[in-house]
Amino acid sequence: MKTKVRILLADDHKLLRAGLKLLLQGRKDLEVVAEAEDGIQTLELFDAFHPDLVLLDLSMPGLNGLDCLKEIKSRNLKTKVLVLTMHEDENHIRLVMQAGAAGYIKKSAADIELFTAIDTVLRNKIYLSSQDSDMLLQNLLQKEEPKADPRAPYTILSPREREVLRYMVRGYSMTEIGEKLKLSIKTVDTYKVRLMEKLEFTKKSELVTYALKYGLLKDSDVKAGK
Repeated sequence: MKTKVRILLADDHKLLRAGLKLLLQGRKDLEVVAEAEDGIQTLELFDAFHPDLVLLDLSMPGLNGLDCLKEIKSRNLKTKVLVLTMHEDENHIRLVMQAGAAGYIKKSAADIELFTAIDTVLRNKIYLSSQDSDMLLQNLLQKEEPKADPRAPYTILSPREREVLRYMVRGYSMTEIGEKLKLSIKTVDTYKVRLMEKLEFTKKSELVTYALKYGLLKDSDVKAGK
């Protein structure tokens, strides 16, 4: 005989729990073993019954659904948590999925999507409605690429200018830099003038601050001067 899927209902609305329980009783392979009306009770009943599936509301007293979800997943990674909520924004979906939920259903669509969602998560797959999936995808595609920092050393300075800058901020003289890079003092000075103009600096202290900001002093190819 096939073992029934044991379900914990967690929602602070008694009428909604009753409606969900009645709906679930239409499937012989599903069994509601416990009902919770707040977050604390949800965890207590979870520990007592060790259900296979938790239908979890996000807005509950005592302990909100998101924190409750995190606690459940920390106690048993095998238990599936299907979030059932009125929230429809992208941020809530991201938060619950990142916290370990197996699926996300809006209460307004529970009568239509519930069994599909349950069957999906019990097959170890993630359930999102087509509308939620489309919304996440569209928002992802519309995200702007981060703009490059126009003052970053690898954007504004040439490789040789970066080398000269590294030696300068470590206290090397023009002569020492020329010896290190096998360049004449005049050429080194030209690079110095050019990088100062590009960065719009007039003081060496500004170069040091710039090098610290962009991590140029961490480079291992230049050793500190004596």
